[in-house]
Amino acid sequence: MSPVLAGVLQLLALIVALGLSYRPLGDHMAKVYSSEKHYRPEKWIYKAIGAHPGVEMRWPAYLRGVLAFSAASVLFLYLLQRVQGSLPGSLGFVSIDPDQAFNTAASFVANTNWQSYYGEQAMGHVVQTGGLAVQNFVSAAVGMAVAVALVRGFARSRTGELGNFWADLVRGVVRILLPISLIGALVLVACGAIQNFSGIHEVGRFTGGAQQWNGGAVASQEVIKELGTNGGGYFNANSAHPFENPNGLSNLFEIYLILVIPFALTRTFGRMVGSLKQGYAILGTMAAIWVGFTALMMWTEFAHHGPAFDLAGGAMEGKETRFGIGGSSIFAVATTLTSTGAVNSFHSSYTGFGGGITMLGMQLGEIAPGGVGSGLYGMLIMAVIAVFLAGLMVGRTPEYLGKKIGTREIKFAALYILVTPALVLSFTALAMALPTPAHSMTNSGAHGFSEILYAYTSGANNNGSAFAGLNADTQWFNTTIGLAMLLGRFLPMVFVLALAGSLAEQTPVPETAGTLRTEKPLFTGLLVGTIVIITGLTYFPALALGPLAEGLAA
Repeated sequence: MSPVLAGVLQLLALIVALGLSYRPLGDHMAKVYSSEKHYRPEKWIYKAIGAHPGVEMRWPAYLRGVLAFSAASVLFLYLLQRVQGSLPGSLGFVSIDPDQAFNTAASFVANTNWQSYYGEQAMGHVVQTGGLAVQNFVSAAVGMAVAVALVRGFARSRTGELGNFWADLVRGVVRILLPISLIGALVLVACGAIQNFSGIHEVGRFTGGAQQWNGGAVASQEVIKELGTNGGGYFNANSAHPFENPNGLSNLFEIYLILVIPFALTRTFGRMVGSLKQGYAILGTMAAIWVGFTALMMWTEFAHHGPAFDLAGGAMEGKETRFGIGGSSIFAVATTLTSTGAVNSFHSSYTGFGGGITMLGMQLGEIAPGGVGSGLYGMLIMAVIAVFLAGLMVGRTPEYLGKKIGTREIKFAALYILVTPALVLSFTALAMALPTPAHSMTNSGAHGFSEILYAYTSGANNNGSAFAGLNADTQWFNTTIGLAMLLGRFLPMVFVLALAGSLAEQTPVPETAGTLRTEKPLFTGLLVGTIVIITGLTYFPALALGPLAEGLAA
């Protein structure tokens, strides 16, 4: 079987698996967030944290819950790392330095999982399992809660109430993430991923030293790392490591985990607003971009020229032979079009255009299908922008799902789409202008610039992957990328929840002959065009200096 055919068959198998999961999972999530029943374990949690799940919240109160919980999580994870050297199960590792502890705490709480350290050489079992893995669950649940709050804003009228953050948080973990993770961990163990609390083992002696590996609860962390679109690996090699991702079957399963909830949330959206066709329109937009990016990536990496590429069957540098170009390309697109950041190959080694595709996927806002929760609310913000543009073209007050998109709503949407580019481009410009950050660059020229641009694109978009040629474990990068991650995660949530509150207060507008039919393919095309044009206008100059220049020079 040719490598190209193998890649296409993997893509088709993935689409079938996602299609089979779409309806049951989407409907289940809609029931979870619409239910008024609280399970006994959930009641125990509410009592422990002093929450009142039956109390509805307006958007400022909902936002305070998000920020308070996240701030407490950052503090807890920071302190856990700082005292690691005194904890049992630390495997002899010392406590983490302050700047790196801040960066890691901000990273995992912001659902970014950017790692400026070697996991197997820095973090013991307690920090990995009791700190990082826990944040993989709750940071994903926070994103889902904010998305559901925005959906309620569209679905409700004449009220500013968006639900209860604590109930949405707990239900997301207990009823959605935990059950799927339990089954998924068993699948990964069956595929060969490790799951233990073993110490450090010396596995061989070589000239100049010995190779050592430590065990860990890898399978259980790997499954939520992908399912919650987190991305932080137990090992530095991430999902390229055989303990995390042993073979082609586990690779395809991990890609499925990355995509299944973000895609299924579009059905949850359709079910909660009372129109499945609206969910299908959002799904069609996400799927069109995802399939297009995947096809383009596979073409770019398979399009070989020269004897070395002919013998390898394509651009195999930086890719694992057990996954091949097809499995690596599908994974790379999935992880950068979502806020996952896991890697099974090294994006710095991709062709110039291939590296640009991974970067562009993040710069779109990771909305196709995007992160768990963040992908849906990001796409709905873009839908609001698209409806507004359509209204300008026909001279009519724009409406979406029966809600008028007025001055207030469009300001919140515009602020949302401006936050991340401002962070990415400002921090990149500072890093290139100052003398010290440039010392961390392994490469010069266009590829060196791409390393810096990719790092801040990944941090501010809460992705977490890296070009891997940049030494990010410095005070400058730990601090600035940490700030980019926190601001890139929580500032947009402010505008999302403010928009949700504004929409929920409105009285529904009756549909007329002049109302834009947002469930039709025409709107899907308009939405795709809006996303591409906004991203192109924003990032094209920076991309031209980096991956485009490198690709054209190849």
